[in-house]
Amino acid sequence: MTPLPGLPLLPTTIVGSYPQPDWLIDREKLGARLPPRVRADELWRIEPAQLADAQEAATLVAISDQKHAGLDIIGDGEMRRESYSNRLANAFDGIDIDNPGTAIDRTGAANPVPRVAGPIRRNRPIEAQDAAFFKERAERCVKLTLPGPFTLTQQAQNDYYDDNEALAMDYADALNAEIRELFEIGIDIVQLDEPYLQARPEEARRYAIPAINRALKDLDGLSALHICFGYAHVHGGAEKPGGYDFLAELNDSRIDIISIEAAQPKLDPAILSELPDKRIMYGVLDLNDPTIETPELVAERIREALPHIDAERLIIAPDCGMKYHSRADSFAMLKAMADGAAIVRQELG
Repeated sequence: MTPLPGLPLLPTTIVGSYPQPDWLIDREKLGARLPPRVRADELWRIEPAQLADAQEAATLVAISDQKHAGLDIIGDGEMRRESYSNRLANAFDGIDIDNPGTAIDRTGAANPVPRVAGPIRRNRPIEAQDAAFFKERAERCVKLTLPGPFTLTQQAQNDYYDDNEALAMDYADALNAEIRELFEIGIDIVQLDEPYLQARPEEARRYAIPAINRALKDLDGLSALHICFGYAHVHGGAEKPGGYDFLAELNDSRIDIISIEAAQPKLDPAILSELPDKRIMYGVLDLNDPTIETPELVAERIREALPHIDAERLIIAPDCGMKYHSRADSFAMLKAMADGAAIVRQELG
């Protein structure tokens, strides 16, 4: 198992997103719609000529908050994105930007999506410049997120390929080139977000693992994969299932770290035994509950997991969807999470 670079036992991190400042993006409009799959430039409050500088400033805020909260693995907070997937999804060649398609969201609603009108190719760097800025400023172990090939396929209208499997494989090749450059820049962990593995498990069983493995072929850096039940904010606080429909299959993938939600769905930690060869990024903050967890509650959730996984394989994180919370609440949640991990770390000696 590839060692985690210079990290303590039970290292802490965010999943991906952190609240974007209201001076940067219209948070009311952002929260009133489904996460955009096509670009949604109308959400930004800053004029295009100044937007990149403003996004850099917001990234510095996200980095600083995570450091002060005591996190060990830092993310960029996805300050430059309207959603976790749409920035990258609309940057590849083969996408008809001017004529979006439509696909059914995991909520059952029709949503505008990228329309695939030609071969998917990555003919230029997409995240490289911003990743270099992030790596230099974070000054510690860093993690960057990208949408995975299966989810990209599910969030597109395929008007070019014979089937979705062929589309997923070309997405995987494009991602492979992008990830390779991110590792060369110095990003320690690249995470693929794959929520549609849970949303559409039968189709995932047909080709998701080959596509994910292809995206990581011949790459040396640490990889993570996030699988979830959907944002609590988007699903209206509905009860989440108590178990995953697609999880054990990931033990045979090239992924190093599997990120799962556990707090809100009240996941039975015994499920961790389905992934004996992987590190687990374990969600211990319930983002559907506005109450900020105490360090003691976080510590108890970590202790519940430990009979089912070696502490050396466990990474502590929130459940996903932090971008919809206030910055003040999010910081307090992360601080409680870091403090709770420290309690258990001390108990373990």
